[in-house]
Amino acid sequence: MQIYLPIAEIVVNPLILVGLGGVVGLMSGLFGVGGGFLITPLLFFIGIPPPIAVATGANQVVASSVSGVLAHVKRRTVDFRMGGVLLAGGLVGSWLGVMVFNFLQSQGQVDLAVQLCYVVFLGLIGLMMLQESLRALLRSRQPSTGRRRLHQHMWVHRWPLKMKFRASGLYISAIPPLMIGLAVGVLAAIMGVGGGFIMVPAMIYLLGMPTKVVIGTSLFQIIFVTAFTTLMHAVNYNTVDIMLAVLLILGGVVGAQIGTVLGARLRAEQLRILLALLVLAVCGKLALDLFLTPDDLYSIATGGR
Repeated sequence: MQIYLPIAEIVVNPLILVGLGGVVGLMSGLFGVGGGFLITPLLFFIGIPPPIAVATGANQVVASSVSGVLAHVKRRTVDFRMGGVLLAGGLVGSWLGVMVFNFLQSQGQVDLAVQLCYVVFLGLIGLMMLQESLRALLRSRQPSTGRRRLHQHMWVHRWPLKMKFRASGLYISAIPPLMIGLAVGVLAAIMGVGGGFIMVPAMIYLLGMPTKVVIGTSLFQIIFVTAFTTLMHAVNYNTVDIMLAVLLILGGVVGAQIGTVLGARLRAEQLRILLALLVLAVCGKLALDLFLTPDDLYSIATGGR
């Protein structure tokens, strides 16, 4: 069975789209990421134009994140105060990102820019996460030599405007979470991602938040930033394909619930390693596509006979 997507202007199998949504929803519940870093490249691979993939992918991230965060709220693993600070920065960043996306589209460079952003960011984040996760796994298998601090006090903890985040057990400056939220908002608009693949490691390694709280808090912020991004793209540039979004959401909501259950049964170090490997796999595929010769070559002739 094939259906026609009116905004993307292509014909696809709806079962493939539901399946893609389910995989991304699974990632959302399992790792605390919206899944946009995965759904947007996958939409590229099946022929969806990048502007449509970015805007509609952000829409699907909202549904997966809502489904995932509800499960975390029941477990009381969401720091709403931290989420609010991240959200404040995220909304501003999202608005800035949509403006940048519009400029790139007007210059005809949006396709290349989006794919390059994915390769650079996914490569860096994936390598850093894999390195740190392997270290943590090795430390957990070695006999303890004494008491360890829960987290180190780094330069970000010495900034002003400190706030108490009880759910995370932190008393730190509000400036670093605002900056993280701002960066994630920009990426959400340009790349069609929730930004969890950057926000989750930043919350763990920069802010020192416990992993069990990070996932739910990340999803909480992702909901509102990606919803705002989707609205901006739909109203200003008409790049959200409703039919495509509905099919992705159907699979995403179910997948997120399954992912949340599986995530509760795995150790934090194992979750981080799995996420790092997934990020690197997607990065490798995108990088390969940039260097391989396309199957369909064409040129624009400047003259005629």
